[in-house]
Order: sequence, then C-alpha cells, then structure tokens
Amino acid sequence: MSSQPTPGKLSPDLLQALRGIKSVRLFPKGAKLFQQGAAATGVYLVESGEVRVLLPTGQSQKQLLEVVGPGTILGLSESMSGESYRITAEAGEQTTAAFIPRADFLEFLRDHGDFSMEVVRLLSEDLHALYHKFRSISAHPGRPRHRPLDEQLN
Repeated sequence: MSSQPTPGKLSPDLLQALRGIKSVRLFPKGAKLFQQGAAATGVYLVESGEVRVLLPTGQSQKQLLEVVGPGTILGLSESMSGESYRITAEAGEQTTAAFIPRADFLEFLRDHGDFSMEVVRLLSEDLHALYHKFRSISAHPGRPRHRPLDEQLN
C-alpha cells in the first residue's frame, strides 16, 4: 500500500526509494543551495529547516517567491530539462537538504517508472502555482510587481 503525497511534496515511498542515491548536506542560514543561472547539477530535497526561493530582479535585488520546508524538492524542472537553475535557493535558517546528482536522478526514474508519474504531478503542481502567481500579479497591474527582499521580510 503506497502513501499519498502532500501537494508540492514527495511521497514517503519516493523519499524512501531515493535514500540510496542521495547525499545529505548541512546549509547554514544564508547559504545558497544553488543560484539562478548556474548549470543544473541535480535536485535538492529539503529535510529540515526552511529554504527561501528567490528570483533575482536586477541591481542586486531579489524577490521572495516562497519559503519551503521539509519534503520539498527543488531544482526538479531544471534537472529534468537540463537547463540552468531559474531561481536561487537560499537557506532561511540552518537547513539540512539531500542532494541527488542529475544523472543519478534521471537513471533512478528510468529504472523506477512507477515514480515517474509522481514527478509529473510535482511538475504540474509547480506549473499551476506559477500560473496562479502570474494571475495574481496580472490582476493588480497598479501594484508594484516586486519589492526588495529586505522590505518583504519586514
């Protein structure tokens, strides 16, 4: 019997299956898991703590898109497509995250087709979330589209 995943998070079954190919890393507050524009080297699974998902907006300003916690996978779309990371992921507090190299993750999915639909679900949820964020911004065209991160956190 398989466990049902929480929206936006990996199922307990998939987390368990990935144990053999991940390496766990500790990130102090403010450390970057990865940065926008860098080659996608793999996916990160947040195990404890929190990660701030940031979109650089130019002139050293960053827009906070969301804060994610344990069970969240980051870098999935970029690792699947082979493109560079589109966002920056930074530890919002001391965070433990598992890293799975891109080649190992893709090989895992080829060998474990039963988990491929879960990855499709996660990618679809990401797409829907981006759509809703875009709609929210579009619905309020007079509102500033981004504020410096310092203002957002205060």
